[in-house]
Amino acid sequence: MPTSELNAIAASIVADDRGILAADESTGTITKRFDAIEVESTEPNRRAYRDLLFTTEGMEEVIGGVILFDETIRQHADDGTPFPALLAAKGVVPGIKVDLGAHPLAGAPGETITDGLDGLRKRLAEYYELGARFAKWRATLSVGERLPSRYCVRVNAQALARYAALCQEAGIVPIVEPEVLMDTDHSIDDCYHATARTLQALFSELGAQRVDLEGILLKPNMVIPGKGNPDQATPERIAAATLHCLRRHVPASVPGIVFLSGGQSEVEATVNLDAINRLGGRPWPLSFSYGRALQGSALKAWWGEASGVTAAQGAFLHRARCNAAAAGGRYDANVEGGA
Repeated sequence: MPTSELNAIAASIVADDRGILAADESTGTITKRFDAIEVESTEPNRRAYRDLLFTTEGMEEVIGGVILFDETIRQHADDGTPFPALLAAKGVVPGIKVDLGAHPLAGAPGETITDGLDGLRKRLAEYYELGARFAKWRATLSVGERLPSRYCVRVNAQALARYAALCQEAGIVPIVEPEVLMDTDHSIDDCYHATARTLQALFSELGAQRVDLEGILLKPNMVIPGKGNPDQATPERIAAATLHCLRRHVPASVPGIVFLSGGQSEVEATVNLDAINRLGGRPWPLSFSYGRALQGSALKAWWGEASGVTAAQGAFLHRARCNAAAAGGRYDANVEGGA
């Protein structure tokens, strides 16, 4: 597919302050979330939950793309419409998670490498036929004493670039997701330096593997302190550090950046996204690709009951609208309150 077409797809996903719903939880992950609301994680229940999200009236106004899991891309809505076709008909681009998860990196205790390159060309061809027009691959990097190592940064950048090249060959927009994790006690400065090193290696490798940057989306972490650090930075400080890091290391040719929520609460993820977008001087749209930060309230409203569908859809749409407002730097208490 010509780069111009990939660029058009990528740009459409983040147009008009829209973002991405990450509904690509693996069976194990969605089971943990269902356990929290005492719902059995069966295929029919998982299908019903995704159906309520995707059929939410008006979601297409604030959601430009949805990342699906392998099971989900093969499922159908209540009326029999395949989920990818349902989304496409609403003007929402269907996407697919193609990595096979992070596993221990040999020779690097405490660090991981993401698997899934074997057979990826064939899987991408199948996903394209099923309707996927973008994909996602996540690499995870821990912050600590001498972490992430140069070795870990390099091999994950190589894998992300190889995945991206295969996606573009298949006519699929790759989302490249290098996530610096926030589950330790690192400082905001530690996160900045780890993120900078990761982005620098990533874009060097993308260039080396002939990935056209105009046909990708970047899904990074915000520059944020670890959960265990007593100095939890203000949204303004997070915004300044994040934008400074991106300006120095992300080429202007990238058509969009969609942040991951990285364990932030629903409101924190929105507030920090808004703070970033209130700062000027950036060449790319800065939007969101959230999973838990879009779905937490919806899950609690649903409880696995048909009677909870309307309330769950309302909770999901509200959070999506809040984040779309944040992507435009327009979020405030009135938006959060639904006024």
